[in-house]
Amino acid sequence: MRIGVPKEIKNHEYRVGLVPAGVRELVEAGHEVLIQSTAGAGIDVTDAAYQAAGAKIVATAADVFAAADLVVKVKEPQLAECKMLRRGQTLFTYLHLAADSAQAKALMASGATAIAYETVTSADGSLPLLTPMSEVAGRMSVQVGAASLQKANGGLGVLLGGVPGVAPAKIVILGGGVSGTCSAEIAVGMRADVTIVDKSLKRLRQLDAIFGGKLKTVASTAEAIESLVTQADLVVGAVLVAGAAAPKLVTRAMVGKMKKGAVMVDISIDQGGCFETSRPTTHAEPTFVEEGVVHYCVTNMPGAVPRTSTFALTNATLPYVKALAAHGTQKALALDPHLLNGLNVFEGTITHEAVARDLGLPYRPYHVSQAHAA
Repeated sequence: MRIGVPKEIKNHEYRVGLVPAGVRELVEAGHEVLIQSTAGAGIDVTDAAYQAAGAKIVATAADVFAAADLVVKVKEPQLAECKMLRRGQTLFTYLHLAADSAQAKALMASGATAIAYETVTSADGSLPLLTPMSEVAGRMSVQVGAASLQKANGGLGVLLGGVPGVAPAKIVILGGGVSGTCSAEIAVGMRADVTIVDKSLKRLRQLDAIFGGKLKTVASTAEAIESLVTQADLVVGAVLVAGAAAPKLVTRAMVGKMKKGAVMVDISIDQGGCFETSRPTTHAEPTFVEEGVVHYCVTNMPGAVPRTSTFALTNATLPYVKALAAHGTQKALALDPHLLNGLNVFEGTITHEAVARDLGLPYRPYHVSQAHAA
């Protein structure tokens, strides 16, 4: 199979879909790998390093899309990239379609097959290709929140850990999954006053045991959330419903009652955000102020630390890329029901129920043929 990796073009996105180690494994398995020139520059990987691993360097994204059977990216395709996709071609990347009607319609119009990293599952129900970037975003959320709280950046002027004689900042984390847990690790490590909110009592018990009482756990209700966020210095939104739009847990009315200069970091923004006042931002302009509260809503947070993020991501994605290359897309989907859960678009139709529901588009389930399952 011919596998292509274009250079990412989203604002301040420096990650890349494959690293040389992955290229080497694919080439040794008999596949051809095309890398757009300078695709790895943002993580300090040169064209020469890719060539040494066996890749062919091509000049433009158009060259990649024109030749590749399988296109491997990091972030969702921009509309210019969607126009280069074609029927019979497979795109493997993050999509986050539930909050992006324009991209969904462009992918449908292309006729291509689109498999989303974020909805691929594991046997235990976890999301193995979302997990590494959730870990990065969770840990980053406290870093960017701390910076945004500085007075020069529009914040309250509060130090997360306080000092002897001065209380630490109050941090509220909505969601006790991967991102929320990683956020809590950093927040606790910085000696903040941390409360984590989740609807699962089982998960709250686990978090209480993990952190040994170093944070507070609260069962999620609208009343509890309102009480907590109105007292918080920093609120981190780390809510996920796989494939679907994030629920709006914090209303505009709640934000209006928060401290002026408090900070909200919405990790869930890729799926539409879990604060009613959220809107997507970029690394070039990461924050805005709404109701007197600083909002950080960057849709590709891990892109700020691209070297760490790329290696973490490709460690997870490479086995699936190898399977798609070895078997072809339809047989790979037939052989692995967890990879099949990643299928969002197939030949002009939405094949993921939650995505179709949130976009108000027709849903057509993909049926595995016996021929491909054999």
